[in-house]
Amino acid sequence: MLDVLEFLAAPFTACAALVVILGYFGIHVILRRVIFVDLALAQIAALGTLLAFMRGHEPGSAAAIGYSLGAALAGAAIFSATRSRRERVPQEAIIGITYVVASALAIVVADRAPEGAEHIKELLAGAVIWVTWPAVLRDAAVFAAVGVLHVLLRRRFIEITDDPEGCFERGIAVRAWDFLFYAGFGVVITFAVGTGGVLMVFSFLVAPAILAIGLADGWGRRVAIAWAAGLAASAAGLLGSYRWDMPAGPAVVCVLGLLLVVHAAARAIPLPRARRPEAADGG
Repeated sequence: MLDVLEFLAAPFTACAALVVILGYFGIHVILRRVIFVDLALAQIAALGTLLAFMRGHEPGSAAAIGYSLGAALAGAAIFSATRSRRERVPQEAIIGITYVVASALAIVVADRAPEGAEHIKELLAGAVIWVTWPAVLRDAAVFAAVGVLHVLLRRRFIEITDDPEGCFERGIAVRAWDFLFYAGFGVVITFAVGTGGVLMVFSFLVAPAILAIGLADGWGRRVAIAWAAGLAASAAGLLGSYRWDMPAGPAVVCVLGLLLVVHAAARAIPLPRARRPEAADGG
């Protein structure tokens, strides 16, 4: 048992770091109704990694991270610039087509790169089970820096998420704040995708947040529920992966999906009506 815990210590710590930062961002993303912004930014960051690989830089190297980060920040600029008070075209449409174009470019680039298909598979599924402690500590430091920024500026970020129309009316520079939000998000996504892969990152962002918003009101309780759900899914998924020799990232994603199914089933079951006092007394 100690061998198992020792083997899974680094992957679980990496998952915990992802859950903490993505669980918080996920609530923002769902309340802002820009759910696919994560997929789009993740795909743009992955495209940057593939471009770096084509130019001879190994995935995970400083140069590859620089390419990926630059691409993600470009995506952040696009998404903040396309935010408008009165949308003739929903921003989700722009996010969606950005994701599709980035995916198509990634396929084209991968087709020209040696072992390109293998790299696309790795970017999708990740390799969290083989993450090293230096990579875990690097990611945790980056996520902590972005987290501190959000703690310091939380009132404005939450105000824009909860009441964007009111923020426009009060003359708040929503687009500038959006760029700061998406830039921090892009930095997180860049490092998160490198560790967990696109599928796990999207699942950590959306699934715990769905459970949290469905079960509680208020940011504090929602963040706590999102963290609890993400950590429980990480532990179960990693143990299942080790026990049955499955890919770790997809296993965690499947557990998150199972939690959503259980949550939906529980909400679909009608609760028994409470008995009236007189009925209970036989009156």
